[in-house]
Amino acid sequence: MTPGGSTPGGSTPGGSTPGGNEGSRPLLNRRLAGHGSTIFAEMSALAVRTGAINLGQGFPDTDGPEEVREAAVRALRDGRGNQYPPGPGVPELREAISEHQRRFYGLSFDPDTEVLVTAGATEAIAAAMLALLEPGDEVIAFEPFYDSYAAGIAMAGAVRVPLTLRAPDFRPDLDALRDAVTPRTRLLLLNSPHNPTGSVLTREEAEAIARLAVERDLLVVTDEVYEHLVFEGEHLPLISLPGMRERTVSISSAGKTFSFTGWKVGWVTGSPALVAAVRTAKQYLTFVSAGPFQYAVAEALRLPEAYFHGFREELRGKRDLLAEGLTAAGFEVYRPQGTYFITTDVAALGEEDGVAFCLALPERCGVVAVPNAVFHDDPRAGRAQVRFAFCKRREVLETAAERLRGLAKG
Repeated sequence: MTPGGSTPGGSTPGGSTPGGNEGSRPLLNRRLAGHGSTIFAEMSALAVRTGAINLGQGFPDTDGPEEVREAAVRALRDGRGNQYPPGPGVPELREAISEHQRRFYGLSFDPDTEVLVTAGATEAIAAAMLALLEPGDEVIAFEPFYDSYAAGIAMAGAVRVPLTLRAPDFRPDLDALRDAVTPRTRLLLLNSPHNPTGSVLTREEAEAIARLAVERDLLVVTDEVYEHLVFEGEHLPLISLPGMRERTVSISSAGKTFSFTGWKVGWVTGSPALVAAVRTAKQYLTFVSAGPFQYAVAEALRLPEAYFHGFREELRGKRDLLAEGLTAAGFEVYRPQGTYFITTDVAALGEEDGVAFCLALPERCGVVAVPNAVFHDDPRAGRAQVRFAFCKRREVLETAAERLRGLAKG
């Protein structure tokens, strides 16, 4: 199994031309070679096929707030968003995003020129890569990284430069980061809270990264979709730091915060020039999307503080529940500071290969997880690490923990 690719021996799209002649030109653009089915789709399909509990793909098994769902229904019935919404997003949502940034971080963004609504954070990241990179530009990203980063960089024809976060703390090596910057470096692609490790940048780390970006005149794209799921530390948007406003594309989305991942509503905030650049690429990807849901997300962003606090504390309890279950099952557990994922090491179970372990796990005990190796350029860097999602009902997590304890007994 390769990052964003297929299991060994599996098929990869674009193997030959329609005539099927051996040696003919592949159908798939070579930049996307190795980026076939995502690991999340593969492991979710494995869960369905085996009837296993899916702790692999990061989606909740319950819907978000009822009032937000009803807001979407109301928008549908009232005919709001059933036709093409405005390209930058409906004004109500852009204003709500601007209010959210001011409310939580004291940041002021013009909803007309500094906010862009996208088809989830994944499209925002892809559009940013396509808009801001030239072929041959270097992009530094912390690995393990979400698999769409690699695909987005590849589609732009740029060069991915990984900086590995290592267990047990998964802190960025700031000296190594500085050394990785070359005259060809164009952009830093950062994710905090970090998927899959759950690490959260400290203020000191964020400030050091910001100073480096200013010193070396680098652009920064920040993936902040887990901003409201910080259990230890704080979420500090890099765009808020000195010198970063004019060089940072800040990205977030509604899916993780409000548990409506299927709506695919994300957004970009930044300077007018950067937002205009990203919008130029975005308009030729989806053009627009999720019309009625945009109105609902506008209402979600205005929910009272009690919602955001309660959501975070609920996930904190689920984190602790699953972490204790995994520890009892014999895993080495790296308790996350944020997100809704736990990274573990299976070496303590006598396993060496996380990919093989995850492929066998559904049959062994009826649970699906994701191997961290697929999030690395060098799979050896996370070879024995495995990620579990805890954004599920407590009874599901309890059942999964009980099944996993069978590994220790075996």
